[in-house]
Amino acid sequence: MDYLDLGPVRVSTTPRTPAPDPDRYQLALVTGGLVLCDTAHPYEAASPATRTVVLQLPRTALPFRPERVDRLLAQRIPATRGTGAALAQFLGSVGAHAHGCGERELARLGSAALGLATACLAERLDVYDDLPAEAREEALLRQIDTYIEHNLGDPELTPGAVAARHHISLRRLHLLFQGRPAGVAATIRGRRLAAARADLLRPDLTRRPVHSIAARWGFSSAAVFSRAFRQAYGTSPTELRRRCVARKVNDPCAQRTCR
Repeated sequence: MDYLDLGPVRVSTTPRTPAPDPDRYQLALVTGGLVLCDTAHPYEAASPATRTVVLQLPRTALPFRPERVDRLLAQRIPATRGTGAALAQFLGSVGAHAHGCGERELARLGSAALGLATACLAERLDVYDDLPAEAREEALLRQIDTYIEHNLGDPELTPGAVAARHHISLRRLHLLFQGRPAGVAATIRGRRLAAARADLLRPDLTRRPVHSIAARWGFSSAAVFSRAFRQAYGTSPTELRRRCVARKVNDPCAQRTCR
């Protein structure tokens, strides 16, 4: 990943001195920590030998006064606990998770990144409790989204496990998802299916057995996976892969249409 446009935010792994931009902050993940920079004032980026993941944040998207945010500029933000750790984990693997995502999924990842960054900065400014209840709930939802996204392969990922990990009741977790098209369990299942479907369409994974892909994304058995897949997509995993492979054999240009 060199550059990703995630709707409200952008993510880059190309270390360089950015051009001045009065409309954005940059939150960089480097050597295990986070550093906030103001792109309105040019600065020297990390050495090219250092892998740096940079999250570009619109100033207007942060619910803080600029003078408050300025207190955090060039300070190291720990990435070993709390929302700092969640954000670091997200930035460290977003490139792999964004592979094969559509526009709406990328925008969802961007919203998750923005929510985590907002919560992280609020904690550092000691104003987390001052955020409006709606903003705090949104930040919590984004943490939950990130946790789900990065643990899809864990067969023990259940609504109960998600609630316990975030120190909330199962009832509150379900309430958080009330305004969404799908509940917690359905969200986990849908994202697992989408990830498995993307793998089935990858040319480099053609020889990987369907049951292996199912296990990779947390399904307890190939039979459970096949039933859920057919219900969601109207075809079996094997049939989808066979059709896609046949199209590529007959027309190499068809690779982009196997969806």
